Amino acid sequence: MINKDVKKLLLKVQKPGRYVGGELNAVVKNKEDVDIRFAFCFPDTYEVGMSHLGMKILYSLFNSKDYIWCERVFAPWLDMEQMMIENNIPLYALESCDPITDFDFIGFTLQYELSFTNVLNMLKLANIPILSKDRKNLGQIVVAGGPCACNPEPIADFIDIFFIGEGEEVDLEVIDLYRKCKSENKTKNEFLKLASQIEGVYVPALYDVTYNDDGTVKAYIPKDNAPAVIHKRLIMNMDDCYYPDNFVVPMVEIVHDRAVEEIFRGCIRGCRFCQAGYLYRPVREKSTEVIDSQCHRLSTNTGYDEVSLSSLSSSDYSQIVPLLDKLNKWSKDEKVSISLPSLRVDGFTDDIMNKIKTVRKSGLTFAPEAGSQRLRDVINKNVMEDELLNTCSVAFNGGWTNVKLYFMIGLPTETLDDVAAIAQLGQNVVNEYYKCPNKPKGKSVNVTVSTSSFVPKPFTPFQWFGQNTIEELHNKQQHLKESITTKKITYNYHDADTSYLEAVFARGDRKLCKAMEKACEKGFHFDGWGDCFSLEKWLEVFEECNIDPDFYARRQRSFDEVLPWDHLDYGITKEHLIKECQKAYKDTPTPHCRLKCSNCGAAKYKGGVCFEKRQNMV
Repeated sequence: MINKDVKKLLLKVQKPGRYVGGELNAVVKNKEDVDIRFAFCFPDTYEVGMSHLGMKILYSLFNSKDYIWCERVFAPWLDMEQMMIENNIPLYALESCDPITDFDFIGFTLQYELSFTNVLNMLKLANIPILSKDRKNLGQIVVAGGPCACNPEPIADFIDIFFIGEGEEVDLEVIDLYRKCKSENKTKNEFLKLASQIEGVYVPALYDVTYNDDGTVKAYIPKDNAPAVIHKRLIMNMDDCYYPDNFVVPMVEIVHDRAVEEIFRGCIRGCRFCQAGYLYRPVREKSTEVIDSQCHRLSTNTGYDEVSLSSLSSSDYSQIVPLLDKLNKWSKDEKVSISLPSLRVDGFTDDIMNKIKTVRKSGLTFAPEAGSQRLRDVINKNVMEDELLNTCSVAFNGGWTNVKLYFMIGLPTETLDDVAAIAQLGQNVVNEYYKCPNKPKGKSVNVTVSTSSFVPKPFTPFQWFGQNTIEELHNKQQHLKESITTKKITYNYHDADTSYLEAVFARGDRKLCKAMEKACEKGFHFDGWGDCFSLEKWLEVFEECNIDPDFYARRQRSFDEVLPWDHLDYGITKEHLIKECQKAYKDTPTPHCRLKCSNCGAAKYKGGVCFEKRQNMV
C-alpha cells in the first residue's frame, strides 16, 4: 500500500512508476508472520536495478522461505530524493512502503565501483548511521555482495558483512544464524563473530590493517578467531541451484525488459583484463533440459515475448545448437524470441544465426577489444581478424546491417598504432558488407565502434598495471576519431574521467573510507551518471583527506606487494595471475580451458570444465 505522504509527491516527479511497487509477481507478506525482514537495495535507479539478474534470483529465493520477507529498494532519482528530503520521508521498501529502518538486514549488491557513494547516500536517506561502528544493536545489519565485493576495502568501514562469491547458500546461512542470535538475545558483536566462521563471510571490523612507510599494505591481522583468508562460496551443481520460475514484471520500461535465463557461470577464455572471467571460475553449465524447462516457465509466468540466454559468453555453452533446437520447438509457436546477448566473434555460425532469426534485427554486438592482433594476443582475446570478418559476413548475408564493435583503449603495452588499428578494423567490416552477395537490398551498413577506457581490476593478470593518465586516454580517443575516414562508422567513447575514479576505487585500500565518508557528507551520489559526476569535486575531497588518487589508479605495482584484496580467495592463485601477466608482456596468448588446463587453481573445486578435463586426461 502506497504511503499517503508518498502519494502526494508522485505527480511532481519523473516516472512515478519507479516508486509505487504493486507489480505483477511482487511478493507481499504479513510482516507479523515473518521472523526476518530483508531490504534488498540496488544502489542505482529502478530501471537499472530491475534489469539485474542477481536481484531477481535472491529476491525469489529469500521469499520462498516462510520466515523471510525480502523487499526491493532502489536509489531515488534526484527529483524524488529532493522531495523525500523536503517532506521528511525516509527511504522505504516498495512492497510495504515501510522505512528500511524497520528491517533486520539492509543488503546491497555491488555491481559497479561508482555506485559506492549511492550505498552511503541510501543509508543517509534512511536515517541510518553510515559507519558500521555507529550501528550498535542487533538489527539494521548492513551486508553487501556482488563482483565489487572482491575488493571491499574502500567501503569496509560502512558494511557489517561482505559476502564473498555466489550468494544463494551463504546468504541464507547468515540469515538463519541471525534468526537464532535474535531469539537468544545475542549482541551485534556476538553475531558478527559467529558469522565470520561461515565460509564466504568477511567481517571487516574483525581485521586490523597495517601499512608500510611507503603507504602500501603491510598486513591484514584477524581478531577474535576470524579466519586469516576468506574463501569464496560457489554453487557447483547448476541444475540443482535455485532459479525462480517468475520475475517481478515492471510497470515502467527498464533497461533490459525481458525474461532472462542463466545458462552457465564462469568463462573458459581467460581474457587478461576481464575480472568476471576469473571471479566466477570454474565454468559450470546447466543441462539443456533444465534450461528449456526454466525458459518455458518464465515466459509463461511473466508474459514476456523474449527470453535472453545469459552468461559471459553464450556461444561457449557446449550444447548451444541442441539447446536452440529444443527451445525453438515451443518458442516459435508461442511467438517467443530467443536472444544470445553475449556472442563471441568466433562463435556466431550459420547454424546459430538461423536459430535466432526470430530476434529483432536491431543489430549484432561483438567485442574484439583491441584493433591489432598483437594487442589481442597481449590481452589473450584469442580472436583473429579473419574470424571477425567471416562472422560479419555471415550476419550480413543473414539480413543484418548494423554491427556494434566494442574495444578498450589504454590497455597494457598499447601504442597509437594499436589505436589506429581499431579504425582500420571497423573499415574492414564496412568493406566486408559490400562484398556480400546476399546483403540486404537497398540498405546501407552501419558499424558502431565504441571504446571504453581500460581499468585495472583485482583478481586479473592486469591488476598490477597502472592506468593511463586522463590526458593519454583523451589523446588516444582523438587519434582514433581522426583515423576514421568513413561516415559508415559511428564512434562512441566512454568518459575517461569516470574510468579514472573507477580505477581508484577498484584498487583502493581502507584509507579511502575517509574520502567516502567526506563525499557522503557533501552529498555525492550517482557518480556513474554524467548528470551528477564531477572529477574536480572528487579531487578536492581527496586533497582534503590527504589522499593521492594516482597512488591507487596509476601506480605500477610489484608482484611482491601485498594487495588490499590478498586476504580474499577467489580460487585463482596469485602465481597463475603473475604468469599470465608475464606472458602478456611477451605478446603470448594462453589456450582456453577446454583446449588446455592452465592450472589456474580452480580445479580445487572438483567440478567444472577444468576439473573434468583433468579427469579425462588421467
